[in-house]
Amino acid sequence: MNIAVITGASSGLGMEYARQVATLSEIEEIWLIARSTEKLNQLAYSLSGKACRCLTLDLQKAECYEEYQKQLTAAKPNIRLLINNAGFGKIGKVFDADSAEQAGMIDVNCRALTVITTLSLPYMSKGSGILNVSSIASFAPTPRMTVYSATKAYVAAFSKALREELRSRKIQVLTVCPGPMATPFLETANIIGSHSPAFENLPYCQPQQVATRSLHRLLRGKGFYTNRFIYKFYRVIAKIFPHNWVMKFSKT
Repeated sequence: MNIAVITGASSGLGMEYARQVATLSEIEEIWLIARSTEKLNQLAYSLSGKACRCLTLDLQKAECYEEYQKQLTAAKPNIRLLINNAGFGKIGKVFDADSAEQAGMIDVNCRALTVITTLSLPYMSKGSGILNVSSIASFAPTPRMTVYSATKAYVAAFSKALREELRSRKIQVLTVCPGPMATPFLETANIIGSHSPAFENLPYCQPQQVATRSLHRLLRGKGFYTNRFIYKFYRVIAKIFPHNWVMKFSKT
């Protein structure tokens, strides 16, 4: 059976990815992964005409990987599309931060993406694709979102190297680096009401557009996607100038 696996599927960008994937005729079943059973069931119901498997997994917990592996072993699916979308951030200085929240960011943004990918690869073959959601925060260190930007830099580096590793197997890997979006991410990150100049003044991206265009680029065999000219320009600036200089402008 040809399936797609989407982590962080219950809201925001992950939900938009699920809606877009549901239109792909090649995909026979979508495996939706998130912590909320209720939200996953609601999403699955809304994807009428497409079979869904809802996996209620907390990617901060090691046992969730065992459950995912059990599901793969039992079903023996052909994973045509893996979308590692799960992730979260927190705004604030590391000095004032909760250590458990900082560790949780690393667990979800880095460890989960790595483990889910590693467990999925044996079930992927020529023509399959992996889409890893990074962020414009990966372009340069971002003060007040220090750990988050570091985790997203890991995602970008991991994805680039993995793309090269899988080239001979004809498995595509795309790094997606969206800018700010009006999704539940903002509330989780305590950004709403935080008086962050960056988030108050930067133009926002549309989740539906990000999902549509990034999937299109993956299917075309491209390796990177970010939207809006300002963020494409920021990526160039972050490559040219020293990060000590860029950080004066990137701070949230």
